[in-house]
Amino acid sequence: MPDPTHPERTRLDKWLWAARFYKTRSLAAEEIGRGRVSVNDQIAKPARELRAGDRVTLRQGAVTRQIEVVGLSQVRGPAPVAQALYRETPQSIAAREAAAAQRRLGAEPADSLRQGRPTKRDRRQLVDWNRWSASLDDIG
Repeated sequence: MPDPTHPERTRLDKWLWAARFYKTRSLAAEEIGRGRVSVNDQIAKPARELRAGDRVTLRQGAVTRQIEVVGLSQVRGPAPVAQALYRETPQSIAAREAAAAQRRLGAEPADSLRQGRPTKRDRRQLVDWNRWSASLDDIG
């Protein structure tokens, strides 16, 4: 009887879910369908058979991760077990850390706000101004 925790090959979407790159298998399949995941430099489909030694490239937000498949699993286990299923390339780790540092050094979006939410009085003034302002469509 085949062992589900150590198969010879497994579906790409199931492996990404088991390796904890995505919270659900359907999210993994959706990201694969959008072309954000490739295996061995080829765009993949969710049912793609994955084997040990394959190179997986995936985008998570603005970060592109390059992963080498070390082990296969069809069941989602604890995080230490999931992390043992892959090895991230040194270039990918450096790029991910550089992106994290860039985000930390970036401007805080809340700093650009000069004032908070409009008050009820401000909203009434805006509505009143919009009611009495003329647009080019009304003139011609």
